[in-house]
Amino acid sequence: MKRREFMQRAAAGAAVIAGMPSLANDILRKPIPASGELLPAIGLGTNRYTFGTDQENAGLAAALRAFVYAGGSVVDTAPIYRESEAVLGELLDAAKLRDQVFVATKSDRPANEGGQQRLANSFARLKTKQLDLVQSHNLRGVETMLPVLREAQAEGGIRYVGITTSRVRQFDEFLKVMESQPLDFIQVNYALNDRQSAERILPLARDKGIAVLANIPLGRGRLFRAVQGRTLPAWAREFDCASWAQFFLKYVISHPAITCAIPGMTKANHVVDNFGAALGRLPEPEERRRQEAYIDAL
Repeated sequence: MKRREFMQRAAAGAAVIAGMPSLANDILRKPIPASGELLPAIGLGTNRYTFGTDQENAGLAAALRAFVYAGGSVVDTAPIYRESEAVLGELLDAAKLRDQVFVATKSDRPANEGGQQRLANSFARLKTKQLDLVQSHNLRGVETMLPVLREAQAEGGIRYVGITTSRVRQFDEFLKVMESQPLDFIQVNYALNDRQSAERILPLARDKGIAVLANIPLGRGRLFRAVQGRTLPAWAREFDCASWAQFFLKYVISHPAITCAIPGMTKANHVVDNFGAALGRLPEPEERRRQEAYIDAL
């Protein structure tokens, strides 16, 4: 599909959220330690955002509109996510939503291997003069690109700087960078069935005042497969939980170090369900342990 046609289709996605109540005034927000700026506790991962059929493109537009209308702001993308940056840039431009979204992308090359050009490409694809957050992706080129990102931050082109990983085998190296470099954000894998980052990384982030984006918070689909055919336990209602997605996400965002969880969402109805995790009460420590025991027993 030509880009102009895509933008026209995207603009039509507003009809999907007609009549949907806004959650913006009720959802949980958490502060970025470096600034105190508040972010909604549920964000949007865009790894699966690609140009597709008319119906698929309209679905992505509707999901993004529902996300913003519900009160969401943090949208995470990356140059390595195929067309994700370009699709997101087109969607935000078509719907005139850029000012309502906290755009986070990534740097994934050393400076001497095209890292600076890829960063410039991110600005162009996302159609913006300022990126809210740029993260060194899986620590690729972290030594040479962090100074570049900090220089752009000082000039106002980037608001926050961070690092990411989704690989347990990188945790030792990740901790060393956290200890040695000034960071505004980290992004790390954390889910009810993937809790290793809570042992050292999350406590260190809290101690050093670093905001945390939780990636893969739904456990790569394994959590849903584990509970398939099962009824949500009655005790989950005690912390205002109405679905399995909310059960999994409430666990993640109830960790005191987590600023925002970023599940992938390509459908408006998933947005509405997931945002329910940021409403009402969160599980207390004893309830979190009960969630862990429940999942570990499956």
